[in-house]
Parts: sequence; structure tokens; C-alpha cells
Amino acid sequence: MTADRTPLPTSGRFAAPQDREIPTTSRGRRTREALVKGARTVFARDGFLDSRLVDIATEAGIAVGSFYTYFASKEEVLLAVLENVNEGMLHPVMEAASVEHASLADRIRASHRAFLHGYRENADLMRLLEQASAIDPEFAQWRLARDTAFVEVNARWITRLQEQGLADAELDPWLTAGAFSAMIGRLAYSCYVLGLRRDDEDMVETCVRIWMRTLRLEDAEAQR
Repeated sequence: MTADRTPLPTSGRFAAPQDREIPTTSRGRRTREALVKGARTVFARDGFLDSRLVDIATEAGIAVGSFYTYFASKEEVLLAVLENVNEGMLHPVMEAASVEHASLADRIRASHRAFLHGYRENADLMRLLEQASAIDPEFAQWRLARDTAFVEVNARWITRLQEQGLADAELDPWLTAGAFSAMIGRLAYSCYVLGLRRDDEDMVETCVRIWMRTLRLEDAEAQR
């Protein structure tokens, strides 16, 4: 399981954080970082609906009027928080999946283990994203873009395996990748947000078996 940098919506009520000019001074960058850090604390504590800009500014230690120098709205600073978390979650997954000379099963195992670890560490924000995307169409768009990035990268990997004669050529790569991504995403949400108790390694090994057997990689692995 790997993923590229997630595209963010660039129109509507708020722009993507990377589209707003990043402060050029060290003081400006520190202030922006403090706002993002403060926003994460407030969002995790109060949820999206009950969070207030004044609380975010107070947590960051700045005047509330200064908030608008860096962000246009509560929605925009939440996107900045989510973008930071997204990068932090995706890089370990990508690194785990790209280890050379590892078996297919080990690459799948390592990437799932990294994904579940990142999800568990950021479960509070995953809950927040679920809440925001359920009530706000533009957050729903961002979430869809994030999910699609996972699916597309996995689909490309499945396609390469098919071209190499390692995976079942009759499977639709995109639909198969979508099913895999939905499976691990919902499993992680159920366990780390809703409180379903399952052993992490049992989840990893189950996902590995599903990947290997669905794609018929076990026979290919035995022949390598």
C-alpha cells in the first residue's frame, strides 16, 4: 500500500494550504506552525463543529486577529493540519513498500503495518475528517481526493504485477485497489476510532493473505 501526495481542492470557500503564500520570515513561519499545532490540539479536543478560532489563536499564543494573516477560515487551517498528518502518514508507508529485494508478501506486510501505525497515532484527526466530510461537501471532495490517491498508486502497482505475469490478469486493477483500500481504511477506522478491539498483527497478516490470495501472488512468490 503506497500513496502519492494528496491533491487538495483549490476552489470554493477555501483554498488549499499550499496555494496560500508561505511566510518568508522565520517569525512568520513560526507563527503559522504554531497556529497549525494549536489547531490540531483544539480540533482533537473539541471536534470540528465546536472548535472556535479564538481557541485556536489562544492555544497558539497569538492574537485572534493575526489568524487571518495566515488562514482564511477554520476550514482552511483544518486542511493544513490534515495535510501535515497526511504527509506524516504516507511517507513511512511509501518507504516500507519500496524496500528492494523484499518478497511481495513482506512489502505488503510492511506497508500495511506502517499504515495502521500512522492511523492509530492520528486517530483523533481521522475521526475529525470523518465528521467534517460528512457535513461539508468540500471536505468530502478532499477526502475523496485523498482516498483516490491511495487507490491509483495501488492500481499502478497491481498493473505492473500483471504485466510481469505475477498477478491475476483478469482483475480490474483500479477496482481491486479500491476494494483493498476501502477494506484497510474501514478496518482502521473501526479499530482506532470506534474502539473495535483487534490485534494489530492479526489485522496485518489477514490483509497480507487477502492481497496475496486475491491477486494470486502466492504461486508467483513460490517461483521467484
